[in-house]
Parts: sequence; C-alpha cells; structure tokens
Amino acid sequence: MNKAILSVLLSTLCPIKAQIWTPQTSNTTASLRGVSVVNAKVVWASGSKGTFLITTDGGATWKPGTVQGAADMDFRAVRAFDDKTAILMSIGSGEKSRIYKTKDGGGTWEAVYTNPDPKGFFDAIAFWDATHGILLGDPVDGHFLVMTTDDGGDSWKREKTPAAQPNEGAFAASNSCMFLIGLHEVWFGTGGARVFHSIDGGKKWTVSQTPIRHDVPSAGIFSVAFLNPLRGIAVGGDYSKPADPAHNIAITEDGGKKWTAPEGSPTGFRSAVTYLPDRKMWIATGTSGSDASIDKGKTWKQFDKGDYNAMSFLLSYAGWAVGPKGAIARFSVE
Repeated sequence: MNKAILSVLLSTLCPIKAQIWTPQTSNTTASLRGVSVVNAKVVWASGSKGTFLITTDGGATWKPGTVQGAADMDFRAVRAFDDKTAILMSIGSGEKSRIYKTKDGGGTWEAVYTNPDPKGFFDAIAFWDATHGILLGDPVDGHFLVMTTDDGGDSWKREKTPAAQPNEGAFAASNSCMFLIGLHEVWFGTGGARVFHSIDGGKKWTVSQTPIRHDVPSAGIFSVAFLNPLRGIAVGGDYSKPADPAHNIAITEDGGKKWTAPEGSPTGFRSAVTYLPDRKMWIATGTSGSDASIDKGKTWKQFDKGDYNAMSFLLSYAGWAVGPKGAIARFSVE
C-alpha cells in the first residue's frame, strides 16, 4: 500500500490526541514558580510569600502552607523526594537566598543553608538522586556560584566555574535554567545565552554560545532540557515581551558543543522546556502560552494560551505547570 494512503488511514483510525493544561484549585493566590512531581499522586509546588503546596491525590486537593519565619521569602524552586521530604530554594540578594528542608511533609522546615555573600543570588537547584545535588547562583567575584551536596542538601561545597561575562547572570524564573542527566552530567544556561556543561558533577566546565537573544537584560536562556546526553533544547527570549518569538530557541545534537536555531520556534517568550519520552514530544511553556513539537524541536504548535512559569513531569500522565496568582494545571490529553 502507498505510504501516503497508509498514513491517512492510520490518522483516521488512530487520530493524534491533543494535549491541554487542565486547571486545578491551588487554594492560594501566591505567584508560583516551583513545582516538583514525585509520582502521579504526590506533587509539591512553591512560590512567593513563603508559600509551599502539596497534593497527595493528583491535584484533586492542594494544601498550601507557609514556612515558619519565612513569610517574606520567594521560593522559586522546590525539589521533592516523597510526600514527607522536600527542599525549597528562596531567592534574593545576600541572606534572602536560602535552602530549607522538611522531613515531615511541611509540618516543620529547617534552614539548612543561608547564602553568606551579600552579592550572591540563587537561581536554581537540582538533584541527581536523594543524596547528590547541585545549586546555581549568579556570579560572585566574576564566577557563577556552583555548590554541590552529597548528603541530601544538609551541607554544601563550592565548586570552581569558568569566568562569567560582564553583567552575565542566570534567570530564577522556573528552576529549569539548569538540567541534570545520568549520574554526574549537568548543563545550565545564562542571560548571556551561553550554556555551561560539566560531565563530572560540577568540578570542570566547558562553555558554548547559543543564538538565543541576549540583547537586553530581560533576555537570554531561561530553560534547558535534554532527552539524552547529546540532544537538547534551550528556550528563552525576552520576558518583557511575552508574545515575541524572536530568537527564543536553540537546539544541540552534540551534547551542547554547538547550538543552532531551528526553522520554527515557540510562539513567544518561554521560561520552561521539557521532553516527554512516552509521546516523543517537546513542550515549552511561558507567560503567553505553551507549545509542542513532535519533530525534534524543528517546528512548534501552540496548544494552550494559559499563563505559566514552570512545569515538572515524570511522563505525560504525570505533569503539572504553575504560574501567577496561584495557577496550577495538570497536563492531559483529549
């Protein structure tokens, strides 16, 4: 049978399902930028005004809370390990950048690390497993702050990084400007549209330039994700122009050594990107909507116009996005 005819028949019998974000009730009005999916039932989120949230029933009910003594903190990142254990990262100059940890489902929180440098500013936190993690912060004395932990975040050690460019920082918009894979590999993107890469857990680094725009302080790379050690995508643009798609994406096929702009792009500024292996699909989201690509990031189609900042997935059946004014939505297919 002719391949074209077969393709039409298959699409008729088995149409490609559309994806959507299905809003849920968060019971908070805080601006949310942190989200961490543990499984299809347990998800944590975090945001402004010292806010954290947890659901244990897939989002049917969300329970918000405030970290004791941290009501003025902006928690831009959360990394959860189960329904009892999670880590929060707050941002801000100097001691406003902190790491908190709970072991009792948010009943109590301990400030396990406070930034000691008045010039410091945390951007992202990630873990390879429940023990080994890495923290990224804006440059101090000309170098990005990279710290690692091997005890679940209870203590942190500073690593060396290559020199930052003048006025180069990272964006703490979605806790996804840094991405981990395997046991030791890590990438992070910057406002200078550069990508730093380490294959030894943050001890040694290489740096490469991308074609993503970085012509103003509000532009650069906001998120990086990889489907394997070679293929990755970086997204961003100018957050002050949410609907502007100019130079907002770059693709690598060699592990980040070289980045190129694809023929198509998401339909505006995007602060988070991820890959869904069970659907062989890339998704990018931001304040002007969400887009999907099923051709390795070459072209994109908008599927939702909701305002979201960040997202977290296991697979397509367990994915959530969070945004302004307490916005939370679960990914689903129609």
